[in-house]
Amino acid sequence: MLAHLDPVLLSRMQFAFIIAFHILFPSFTIGLASWLAVLQWRWLRTGNPVYGDVYHMWIKIFAVVFGMGVVSGVVMSFQFGTNWAAFADRAGNILGPLLGYEVLTAFFLEASFLGVMLFGKNRVGPKTYFAANIIVALGTLLSAFWILAANSWMQTPRGYTIAANGLIYPADWKQIIFNPSFPFRFVHMVTAAYLTTAFVAGGVGAWYLLQSRHTRQARIMFGMAMIMAIFVSPLQLLFGDAHGRNTFEYQPEKVAAMEGLWETQRGAPSILFGWPDQKDEVTKYAIEIPKLSSLILTHKLDGMVRGLKEWPKEDRPPVPLVFFAFRAMVVLGVLMILTGLTALVLFFRKHLFDTRWFLRWCVAMSPAGFLAVLAGWCISETGRQPWVIEGIMRTSQAVSPVKGFSVALSFCAFVLTYGVVFGAGVHYIVKLIKKGPEAPGEIYGSHGLSQPPLITDPASKKD
Repeated sequence: MLAHLDPVLLSRMQFAFIIAFHILFPSFTIGLASWLAVLQWRWLRTGNPVYGDVYHMWIKIFAVVFGMGVVSGVVMSFQFGTNWAAFADRAGNILGPLLGYEVLTAFFLEASFLGVMLFGKNRVGPKTYFAANIIVALGTLLSAFWILAANSWMQTPRGYTIAANGLIYPADWKQIIFNPSFPFRFVHMVTAAYLTTAFVAGGVGAWYLLQSRHTRQARIMFGMAMIMAIFVSPLQLLFGDAHGRNTFEYQPEKVAAMEGLWETQRGAPSILFGWPDQKDEVTKYAIEIPKLSSLILTHKLDGMVRGLKEWPKEDRPPVPLVFFAFRAMVVLGVLMILTGLTALVLFFRKHLFDTRWFLRWCVAMSPAGFLAVLAGWCISETGRQPWVIEGIMRTSQAVSPVKGFSVALSFCAFVLTYGVVFGAGVHYIVKLIKKGPEAPGEIYGSHGLSQPPLITDPASKKD
């Protein structure tokens, strides 16, 4: 039986496991880095030491999450050589430079100035320290830029040539980087990262408020998170709509799977729920809203939407997985918007910080951003199957010439190792959250300082 293990399926499962772990960390650090910069700016601007308390708590968490993201990212890169050698050989002339640019321009920037953030607090002036925060935040965005450029090129490849030996070479780097889906995917992913951080910080702040602990710091965490929920979550709906319309233009088979539509039709309905049956080529038990898919995708009630039957069976993605992941992402997005609207109502009623049922709800919503990101990436990556590079290279052609048993063995090793290593990291983060922000005296006393230098020490004003 072991001799008949499918190396393609196992390699896909292993890579899905590793990328699912990895995407959780940058989706948190991108938003967290920007939030730390905002906290530092508010501390400089207002002189309120409570901002410093919140900052020093979350920078420790940022350092741990950043480290786990680096480790999981390195493992993911090695997968191209171990499990996807044929893919790396054929597309390496394009993806290699893009991933290399990410390391040279983003990772080195983040790692260098993160050192200033962690160890330079009392060694550089306040403006220099604030600049380090800004640079790290920009570094996380630059990292997302290159990674999403590479992934988007695999979704909507442009600017390439294929040699006689089958190798893919760059012809126009501008078209490669700014391929048709890249701007939409970049904005959608960065916004998702900001919302992920906001709901984690809001959940932690709500938990402190429920326990009547660290109340001043908790109000800052919770209040700033709800500002993001109020203003950014509705924007994400608009960005998602734009991304969906772009996908409808360039990857219509993915949209058909998301919608669970099999027949090409005008005035296509939106299926709220059902069971897409790939064998019978029908979505069973469908609950529909007439014409809504056409309206959303084409902005016309009678717009034409292509069904899955337009493509051969071997060119269709795994429909149930894409279908349900899309609905999970939409439901989570709607819950985020409703959370923001509720926060706005409670704010005007002056009960934002003391409505206990809402605080409990926000604690429960803490992982919503992570779950939405995972659902979104499941749609993106599974929805382009059976292609690893859309229209150019199939996933079955990309796998390394290794036996299924070897892949299964390494997969088990990764699961066990990740469970131990990242389990320990998550355990430490939970301990930091349970401990909460330190009092100003605790933070600065260890350095022989009696007061926060950013606020009261005139000597600290020089750079």
